[in-house]
Amino acid sequence: MSYRAPLDEMRFTLEEVAAVEGLKATGAFPDFSADLTVAILDEAAKLAENVLAPLNKVGDAEHCKLADDKVTTPTGFPEAYAQFVEGGWQGLQFSTDNGGMGLPRALGVTVLEMIQGSNLSFGLGPMLTYGAIEALIEHGTDEQKAMYLPKLITGEWSGTMNLTEPSAGSDVGALRTKAEPNPDGSWAISGQKIFITWGDHDCAENIIHLVLARTPGSPDGTKGISLFIVPKVLPDGSANSLKAIGLEHKLGIHGSPTCTMEYAGATGWLIGGENAGMRCMFTMMNSARLNVGVQGVGIAERAYQQALAYASDRKQGRAIDAEGPAPHAIIHHPDIKRTLSLMKAKIAAARAICVSCAVAADLAYHGDEDEEKAAAKRREELLTPIAKAWSTDVGVEVASANIQVHGGMGYIEETGAAQHLRDARITPIYEGTNAIQAIDLVGRKLSMADGAAFDELYADIDQTIESCLTSSHPDLPPLGERLRDSLEALQEAADWLAEADMKDRLAGATPFLTLAGETVGGWLLCVGAVSARRRQKENIGDPAFAAQRIALANFYAEAVMTLAPSRVDDITMGADMIDEVGFGL
Repeated sequence: MSYRAPLDEMRFTLEEVAAVEGLKATGAFPDFSADLTVAILDEAAKLAENVLAPLNKVGDAEHCKLADDKVTTPTGFPEAYAQFVEGGWQGLQFSTDNGGMGLPRALGVTVLEMIQGSNLSFGLGPMLTYGAIEALIEHGTDEQKAMYLPKLITGEWSGTMNLTEPSAGSDVGALRTKAEPNPDGSWAISGQKIFITWGDHDCAENIIHLVLARTPGSPDGTKGISLFIVPKVLPDGSANSLKAIGLEHKLGIHGSPTCTMEYAGATGWLIGGENAGMRCMFTMMNSARLNVGVQGVGIAERAYQQALAYASDRKQGRAIDAEGPAPHAIIHHPDIKRTLSLMKAKIAAARAICVSCAVAADLAYHGDEDEEKAAAKRREELLTPIAKAWSTDVGVEVASANIQVHGGMGYIEETGAAQHLRDARITPIYEGTNAIQAIDLVGRKLSMADGAAFDELYADIDQTIESCLTSSHPDLPPLGERLRDSLEALQEAADWLAEADMKDRLAGATPFLTLAGETVGGWLLCVGAVSARRRQKENIGDPAFAAQRIALANFYAEAVMTLAPSRVDDITMGADMIDEVGFGL
């Protein structure tokens, strides 16, 4: 079973759930239209389905290889990358002033979902380049932008993010890489970085490394970190003093080169000012966190498609309501139907969270009024940790459920089901572990702007509750009741955390993020249900699809949102009860 882009679901999420058409009012996207969206998604689907998806298993089997200080990617990857560049896909969401297509980020993350769902290992390269582009746009000098942006945006050059060192993982402030000033204004970068995604490869002409390092006399910790542009190939065409000295042997994403990079006095240029490295790097990381959430959606979608295909084909046992002689296809067994329904519903919820976060990012950057932009920025910042953490948890959950649907065959590599779980498992870890996302949510986002971000979210959810409760469709009022219960649980937990001491707050952070993800995801499915009902009334689109969207929201409400009240006890148990378990410390 290969990958098929879920175009109907993607368009519905863009148009009806995230209301991407509202971005036209900003004037920032003059070429954006519904027809263009269809054309873009159709073309991206061809790349994903016909070019990238067939290479997914190839990359898993072949791995990347390091020899003579050079990394080679699996068979077909360079040619696929050339088609990616030819299509202009790297620049879809960037301004035409810089050589991009000038389209919304919301459309960009939808295309990214196809790339990640079809081939996660391949998709990691362009994903890191997105972050490098955004860092340069936000913090680079005019000269740096002119030098690097055009070819990064075409994809002819790729970008990386170099944070982690052997002694500095999540504790970035412990890094030791040094930057010494050169007489010509450049810097000599020396040190070692590990876990560098696509740190070296044979797909792009040049690799632009963004490297965190310490300048002489800089303060300790994160305050003394600066960011440098360190290209593999220097502007004069000569090789820089850097190389990959190792490739990690990983559980999954075998087609993605994860490198140990050595910088031996490599020439680099300061970006964003001395000791401003963390501010610059967070531009990259915030971009990457949403995009990693999209990875979770993509890998979940592919795993769901495989599970659905297998369940439709595999015959086993006598199903209680199936016609014809046994054995019946296992999709007729109620428990398999329930598993597939939960997979589908959580994917739809996660997709809606990620696309809504991207729409908020578009409005925060391009909105007309300062107040509108500020509110959109708060929504983007609130949704980012939820998009990253909850969506990647869904990716792992769905990939695991796919193996379960396959039974023993899921545990056999030949089917490919195991690869999806192996690939998905990294996503809750990199770009800030999901625990770090939860800490961000309760430590900063909960109190951000005196609680305004959460209050605005509550108000929007209340509006959807009212729309459901007052609907004439018999399925929508019960939806409103479930959503109201889930919202009340979220508010209760948030109020408790806001008053709790930091130790108790941190102890409840992860279950709180789970509750927030389940509630926000459920809210957006309810938004979709209300929109689907409107489509039915106005005879817009496929009535069967609209009915399915309403049914999907109702299933999610009963299977997921009913858990919300019980989540509160988990969140509010406090740190003392955890400490009492004892760890021999």
